[in-house]
Amino acid sequence: MTKVTKIDQKEKFIELRAKEVTYEEIANQLGVSKPTLIKWGKELEIEVSNRRALELELLQERYYVSKRKRIELYGEQLKELIGELKKRDLSELSTEKLIELQMKTIATLKQEETSIWLKERKSLEDSLKIELDSSISEWRA
Repeated sequence: MTKVTKIDQKEKFIELRAKEVTYEEIANQLGVSKPTLIKWGKELEIEVSNRRALELELLQERYYVSKRKRIELYGEQLKELIGELKKRDLSELSTEKLIELQMKTIATLKQEETSIWLKERKSLEDSLKIELDSSISEWRA
C-alpha cells in the first residue's frame, strides 16, 4: 500500500478546487480538515487559478473541435442536398411553393449582403480610426 503524502494531497486539492469542488467534499475525499483546506486555498490560490484556466482552455478546445466537426457535417449534408436538388425538376411544384422558395431565397440573399456590408463597414471604420489616431499623434508631436 502506497502512502499518500502531503504533496499528493495538495496536488489533488488543487485539481479538485480547479473543478470547483467544495471544501466539504474535498475534506471527505482527502481526509483533511476543512480549516486546513481553507489555509491551503489561500497558499495555493495561484496554482488553483492556473489549473482552473487550463481546465477551461481544454473545455473550450474540445468544444471548438466539436463545433468544427458539426460545421463540416452540415457542409457535407448541404452539398448532398444541393446535388440532389440539381437533379430535380421544379415544374412539379405548386405556384405557392415556388413563390415561397423564391421569397426565402431572396431573404437569405439580403441577409448575406447585409452581413458582407456590415463586415466591410467595420473594416473601413477600423481603418479610418487608425488613420485618425495616427494623424492626431502626428499633430501632437
